Amino acid sequence: MDFGSPQTASIIYIVALFAILYFLMIRPQQKRQKQHAAMIKALNVGDNIVTVGGLLGSIVKIKDTTVVIRVADKVHIEILKNAIAQVTEKKESE
Repeated sequence: MDFGSPQTASIIYIVALFAILYFLMIRPQQKRQKQHAAMIKALNVGDNIVTVGGLLGSIVKIKDTTVVIRVADKVHIEILKNAIAQVTEKKESE
């Protein structure tokens, strides 16, 4: 196999581009997905959250795929767990 041939050089460039793509885009995205899944799994009643739509609220009830949050006095809404962007304040352990 001649490493100086144009075909071999093309293959090496393609492999290098895929490696760069993996380390700059795919791997960080997978890491963010794992962190988000861990955050969703660690949700507790009383945690203050922010949704992907920018809605702020406090968790009142946790169901299988949804959570009920309180956004104002006597105003509760049910959202998907995947719609939670971040937990802003954890409820202190009792």
